[in-house]
Amino acid sequence: MGSTTTKEIAAEIPNLIKHYKDGTVERLFGSPHVPPSLNDPDTGVSSKDITISHNPLISARLYLPQNQTKKLPILLYFHGGGFCVESAFSSLDHRYLNRLVSEAQVIAVSVEYRLAPESPLPAAYEDCWAALQWVASHSLNEDDTSHKEPWLADFGDFDRVYIGGDSAGGNLAHNIAMRAGIESLPGGVKILGAILSHPYFWGSKPIGSEPKGEDNDKSLPYLVWNFAYPSADGGIDNPLINPMVSGAPSLAGLGCSRLLVCVAGKDELRDRSVWYYNLVKESGWKGEVELFEVEGEEHCFHILYEKETENVKKMIKRLADFLVQ
Repeated sequence: MGSTTTKEIAAEIPNLIKHYKDGTVERLFGSPHVPPSLNDPDTGVSSKDITISHNPLISARLYLPQNQTKKLPILLYFHGGGFCVESAFSSLDHRYLNRLVSEAQVIAVSVEYRLAPESPLPAAYEDCWAALQWVASHSLNEDDTSHKEPWLADFGDFDRVYIGGDSAGGNLAHNIAMRAGIESLPGGVKILGAILSHPYFWGSKPIGSEPKGEDNDKSLPYLVWNFAYPSADGGIDNPLINPMVSGAPSLAGLGCSRLLVCVAGKDELRDRSVWYYNLVKESGWKGEVELFEVEGEEHCFHILYEKETENVKKMIKRLADFLVQ
């Protein structure tokens, strides 16, 4: 009789990802990778892939609007996916950034950071900080420019540097902004604004409509954090995922001048994001913070929808307006 062997699972998030004891990983969710394009047929935006660092390996997809003759704002973008799925090269993010770059007329740098479980957190935080340093280094006047990326060097306005992301990417943007409040960047570059779209924050004490008790322990946000960062001090109340927890660094330390927090009415992360917005307002932070809500929509609808619905257009226009102010 033949025998079948079933690989043992070390950790998993049902319907999302499985990590086997032999080290292999099976991702059950995520859109396919697509190549960059020199002229996107829908928007005219050009894109290309570059390497930021070889050790660790950090790459990015750059986006440039068509017919450029002037300096443009720079958006450093962090994709979503719970720190463990999706990619800067995924079809969903590629379509979304083509739309946003065309609407806002910005250069975008979409970071391909390392994912858990192969590289558990805090790897993604370190990669995104390294990417911000790399972008800022293009502001330096150097004799040797061979290591510089021409799109950034030729068209980037380093007085208008933004960071932003969706879901886990919104969490990354918050934490990178907090770090920028403590550490300086090459050339003295400052973050002008940060966009947190449907940001991934959570905690052990439910607020608003969040699940209570054992239901919270079984919730997707809870499971994702424990999978992506199993060694986190404080678990789900680590300040990286729960910046409102007692003892977390003051939100007054955010290292940007402007902040846009976007929420969706049907998103389970909505209530905590609104709470975050209010706490930033009350923190003594010296910048300008805005809240933008699209009612009746689910988490990251503006990326997941294939067609540009009225609400998708409204969302992308709001982001674009923030980036050109």
